[in-house]
Amino acid sequence: MKKYIVLLLSIFMLCFSCKPKEIATASSKMTSKKNLTKAEKILSKAYQAHGGNKYAIAHYEFTFRKKKYTFHNDNSNYTYTVTYEKNGIIHTNELNNQGLTRKVGGKKMELTKKEYASHFGSLNSVIYFATLPHKLYDPAVKKSYKGATTIKEKDYEVLEITFNEEGGGQDHDDEFYYWINKQTNQIDYLAYNYQVNNGGVRFRSAYNQRMVDGILFQDYVNYKAKVGTPLADLPRLFEKGELKELSVIETENIAKLKK
Repeated sequence: MKKYIVLLLSIFMLCFSCKPKEIATASSKMTSKKNLTKAEKILSKAYQAHGGNKYAIAHYEFTFRKKKYTFHNDNSNYTYTVTYEKNGIIHTNELNNQGLTRKVGGKKMELTKKEYASHFGSLNSVIYFATLPHKLYDPAVKKSYKGATTIKEKDYEVLEITFNEEGGGQDHDDEFYYWINKQTNQIDYLAYNYQVNNGGVRFRSAYNQRMVDGILFQDYVNYKAKVGTPLADLPRLFEKGELKELSVIETENIAKLKK
């Protein structure tokens, strides 16, 4: 569990180092820009296939690991929440443009810097994965085209996502790969390596892909590879059954909420 929290914090620092308004502006510029790079064109198509501009005013709830989450995007404004019961007491975290508020049993809690970062990072990371590729327009994100490949007889374009040191968070040297289906433009597979806690390599295979009022949600099987394994090698190892399954990541009870 400790490793999981550390990883969430790492992903948070990478993917949420800029404000939502900056992300919205960057995505708008990319979709309207004429001279896109190949990587930008592929990402733009994936963005549209997963929900496109509907993300800008999205308001949804879902359950993940017995906790209830909501996200409400209103262009440059946003509110994320997570609510769960522990020992018969309701815990609620709310994150918006002003920061994080935590309540336990209806009482606002004073948090240490470490506690604040932990709750902040955990909530942000869950929303990040649930709304991919919405957050990949962060100005700190560097997008590179890594060619085409085939996984289980389907054709994919491969994107590498890395981060600028400035604005990329303390873990800017982490690396992500996304395999985007040429036919559907959807992200069927993703992988990442991280450096914290002695490092790690993960590969995720999407399943149960479904549209809910115009936004694509999907679940994942999460696999582990040896530290140092190149991300480009993971599909081959996956097809050969040489990756260790760690967990199933399921987003359940998804519902669009009224504004």
